[in-house]
Amino acid sequence: MRGTGRHIDMYQYIYIPTDQIIHVDAMGLSNGKIVQVKDGNFDSEVLRSTIPVLVDFYADWCGPCKIIAPTLDALSAEYAGKIKFVKVNVDSNQEVSSKYDIMSIPTAMLFEKGEVKDSLIGAYPAAAYRQHLDRALTP
Repeated sequence: MRGTGRHIDMYQYIYIPTDQIIHVDAMGLSNGKIVQVKDGNFDSEVLRSTIPVLVDFYADWCGPCKIIAPTLDALSAEYAGKIKFVKVNVDSNQEVSSKYDIMSIPTAMLFEKGEVKDSLIGAYPAAAYRQHLDRALTP
């Protein structure tokens, strides 16, 4: 972005096609894929999860959300079985979005044992998400 003193290095992001089918096992783990969550199943998929959950609050029209989607998909494969990754569309799931005061997207919130433990607002490179995820896995 000219004039702001900041720029985004697009090469920091990972490209992976996202048109693959998501398979969820009996524990709700997606084996490295991101699960779509709605208002009706947020409690069971996120708040009652036995492992930490990264929730990606996004919208289909959001450019930065589209930019980070492949990065989060790659991280979901990297952290498969350790951290569950889910997406919540803020336009069609306003109850959950309102409950967690989502004012800007993308917003990534890390939940542990039903509580928000960490969050990132905006688009970041994989290393920034990895730092927060690793912190959640450290006892």
